[in-house]
Amino acid sequence: MAKMNTMVDELDDSISEGFDVQRYLGVVRRRHLQFLIPLLLGWAVVWGASWVLPPTYRSSTLILVEQPTMPKDYVTPNVNDDLQDRLRSITEQILSRTRLLHIIDQMNLYADSHGHLTPDDKVEQMRKKIEIELVRDAQNRVSAFNVYYSAHDPAVAQQVTSELTNLFINENLEVRQEQSEGTTKFLENQLETARQTLSEQEEKIRQFKGQHVGELPTQVGSNLQILAGLQAQLQTEEDALNTARQQRVYLETLVNQYRSFESTPKLAGGTTLGLPAIDAELEKLRAQLADLSSHYTDRHPDVRKLKEQISETEKTRIRIVADLKAKQSAPPDQNAASASSESSDIRDASSPLVQLEGQVQSNRVEMASRERTVADLKAKVVDYQARLNQEPVREQQLSDLTRGYEQSKANYDDLLKKKNESAMATSMELLQQGERFRIIDPPSLPLKPDFPNRLKFCGFGLGFGLILGLVVAGAFEVMDDRIHDEKQLQDLLPVDVISEIPALSAEADERREHKRLWLGWATAAFVSVTILLGSAISYLRG
Repeated sequence: MAKMNTMVDELDDSISEGFDVQRYLGVVRRRHLQFLIPLLLGWAVVWGASWVLPPTYRSSTLILVEQPTMPKDYVTPNVNDDLQDRLRSITEQILSRTRLLHIIDQMNLYADSHGHLTPDDKVEQMRKKIEIELVRDAQNRVSAFNVYYSAHDPAVAQQVTSELTNLFINENLEVRQEQSEGTTKFLENQLETARQTLSEQEEKIRQFKGQHVGELPTQVGSNLQILAGLQAQLQTEEDALNTARQQRVYLETLVNQYRSFESTPKLAGGTTLGLPAIDAELEKLRAQLADLSSHYTDRHPDVRKLKEQISETEKTRIRIVADLKAKQSAPPDQNAASASSESSDIRDASSPLVQLEGQVQSNRVEMASRERTVADLKAKVVDYQARLNQEPVREQQLSDLTRGYEQSKANYDDLLKKKNESAMATSMELLQQGERFRIIDPPSLPLKPDFPNRLKFCGFGLGFGLILGLVVAGAFEVMDDRIHDEKQLQDLLPVDVISEIPALSAEADERREHKRLWLGWATAAFVSVTILLGSAISYLRG
């Protein structure tokens, strides 16, 4: 228990030693001058440096990114929408060596270097003095940006900032116009290429259709109709040809019968053997007419042709009968007269034999014509059948050509639409109706230097003076080996102190201590007033 109490007492002693206020007050009373004088000197050095260093003035301007006046639903811009990338590109162009050297020569910057700086050094120094700061909205989009330039002369800083602002505005317009015109030119070139490709596809299709007329898929229906018509016409012509052949056989039979008429014996009733054949032929023709009339109208060519044959046969029968009657009424022994009459009948154009021979000749011409027509129709039928057989092949070939044409046409239409939209966007950019930069705050004329910030230097000087004063006062205190209080004396004695004798001070010592105290307060007041006055000057004059 006693050991624990001892440890507690030692702990209390250590705590009281760590927070010995009287000891520190004693140090302040002894070392206040060693603290205040370095404090003032340190502050004065730093504060004076702020007035010695050459001032740098910073001019600034705020540029707003103004959106296009035309809605994007009507005119779609054809330039890069990423403003940050475009600003980076514009900044690199403006900060290029050529542009900055032009500004340096134009405004006679760095004239005081007297040739010690090369053009590259001037450009590098100017780049360090230019700052670009982006301003973003709630959606983290760039809505504006600040341009800063620092110079030793505030007027020069303002002029250079104004020049940089104009470069940003003009460069943005030029970049947008160049990008827009480049996009439009590219689309025009692509459109021309697509147009040539489309023309080639059209020419291939045109040549294909020209080479395969009648074999195209679109002509299948007409080819079938034409083929059906040709087959019907061929059937009609073949039927007519068969009829003409039968007619030729019939007419040749009549001619042969008429030529042998004179030598043919007569039957009872004054008729000959040829009349029954004519009557039989008439019955046959009338039966055919009745059969055709049940299927066709009177305007049908076969019906009309059959009626003509019946009429000619009836006329022939009438002439033969009339001729027989005329011969029966003539004397039987007049052979010479009969021979003369026969020769006269043969030479007479109206005689039955001449007419029959004329019909035979006409029938031969008709048969030849119909045979040629049948041959032509068969050739046409074969041709149209071949066209129909080639239709699947032509359809596949035309489908391949059409597919390429449709793709080229779709590509051409798409490029044409894009080109028209790009041309409209280019026109909008040329009229400066697109996205542009507008000055919100014109370049400012700085009244106070941006560097050095004399008020900050005043604060830094105060901190430096405090540290310097503490170091100096601490050094004096450490190097002083005198004993200033009872605690130090007790620590030095090997035995405990039994009693203490109070200090006996003379009147001269009290006056000296009093003067020393007033000197300390006066020094502290002087230092404080000096620092406050310097801070006020730094605040008011920058």
